[in-house]
Amino acid sequence: MLRAIALRLPTRRFTRAELVWLAFVTVQALDGVMSYLGVHLLGSWIEANPLVAWYAATFGPAIAFTLVKLFAVACGTMLYLTARHRTVAVLTLFYLAFAVVPWVHVLRVYGNV
Repeated sequence: MLRAIALRLPTRRFTRAELVWLAFVTVQALDGVMSYLGVHLLGSWIEANPLVAWYAATFGPAIAFTLVKLFAVACGTMLYLTARHRTVAVLTLFYLAFAVVPWVHVLRVYGNV
């Protein structure tokens, strides 16, 4: 019976726009997790965005980064839904280069503090 159900499922490939959006969401999640780890290990001073650092110091890093990243994903989703796929791609690369890569460096160097 499962085989009959599996045979009926259509094979579908992701479009480039969907892959860009999925990459954006993945990079946002990575940035959120790494930001949480950095603030948790080193303190809210390590966060480069002063507004997010204040949120993390005031509400705690878990709540702050969850809300900030959900907002970022919501904004990226609105761009995706309005066919601003290149903008989403540029933002993905921007966050990868200026958020995820620096966090990888900081956590690698200072993570054992």
